[in-house]
Amino acid sequence: MIVQRRAVSAVLAATALLLTAGCSSAGGGPPGGNGSTTAQGATSAVSPSAQSAEPTPPAKGSVKVLRTVTENLRSPWGLAPLPGGGLLVSSRDDGTITRVDETTGRQTELGKVSGVSPDGEGGLLGIALSPDYASDHMIYAYFTSASDNRIVRMLYDGRKPAGAQLGAPDTVFRGIPKGFIHNGGRIAFGPDGMLYAGTGESGRRGLSQDLKSLGGKILRMTPEGEPAPGNPFKNSVVYTYGHRNVQGLAWDSKQRLFASEFGQDTWDELNAIKPGDNYGWPDAEGKSSDTRFHNPIAQWHTDVASPSGIAYVNGAVWMAGLRGQRLWRIPLKGTQAAAEPQAFLKGTYGRLRTVVAAGGDKLWLVTSNTDGRGSPKKGDDRILELQVR
Repeated sequence: MIVQRRAVSAVLAATALLLTAGCSSAGGGPPGGNGSTTAQGATSAVSPSAQSAEPTPPAKGSVKVLRTVTENLRSPWGLAPLPGGGLLVSSRDDGTITRVDETTGRQTELGKVSGVSPDGEGGLLGIALSPDYASDHMIYAYFTSASDNRIVRMLYDGRKPAGAQLGAPDTVFRGIPKGFIHNGGRIAFGPDGMLYAGTGESGRRGLSQDLKSLGGKILRMTPEGEPAPGNPFKNSVVYTYGHRNVQGLAWDSKQRLFASEFGQDTWDELNAIKPGDNYGWPDAEGKSSDTRFHNPIAQWHTDVASPSGIAYVNGAVWMAGLRGQRLWRIPLKGTQAAAEPQAFLKGTYGRLRTVVAAGGDKLWLVTSNTDGRGSPKKGDDRILELQVR
């Protein structure tokens, strides 16, 4: 049923391009306002002069809340905009995928994903559209089952009745360690057409440094779940290791990958991803003097971040904060921060789970107050449309 993939030579060429490009070694104002704080509790690396040829975004940005797209969502986690209009959102605890009309806010449940076993931080997590979605109409999902975390794909047929629009899950990849905490869950297709997945160490710290384990890693695979061409470790989907719990993945305009990561008690991180590198956990949390480890480009005290989804817009990474209940802007110059991180929307909408580029200077932002750790209010949870600069 899946359309035959591009020729191997094209994949290898795209991979080479990605690897070349990707290896460059607090309170906000009211809704609709531009109020922000600089990064109290946050630190960042200063951009080196070697990358001075790249344009630098402004040190300070702005956020304007344009509207609430929809509300009364239950434990929303992943978000995937459809090319013809509409937003797909996954419910972690219900195990369902819902289509939201971004004009009217109307919600239509596609169906329940069979095999999801929600528990703690696990359940139906990230979703992504097939690179060939226009022809195959496949939705990919990362979820916690009774035995592991896995990635599946399902046919979406909007012509069928609501609740029956999802086909049976076809397992693409299985065996990612599961736990009550630290299940990772973010998935995204990269500019090279490969599928990337952020995983957690499921509370077992030693897994992050074990290259034979899939826990505490960023994985890179073909759409069929095989190790992607050009991966740094032979016959392995492991792309980077030494992570605690990867929650966000995004590429900049030059196809360089960035990832957000939960720390433990001291430092949350935003990392520039270099294939094969070791990001330190559990031996290092945040920046380290140990040359074996790749240091983050920015770090935050855990009470002001607990980072989740990220998106790249207008020369900056935008990062949703759960415990921190704010949206962070990190302007970039190459693979370094160009200025100190800046915070917006502090406490205005509670916990923030997912942020996705919406075209131009717009973002979709998903709140997360019904995940068992927030304080739900009337209307929670919701999707917001933001204008960012």
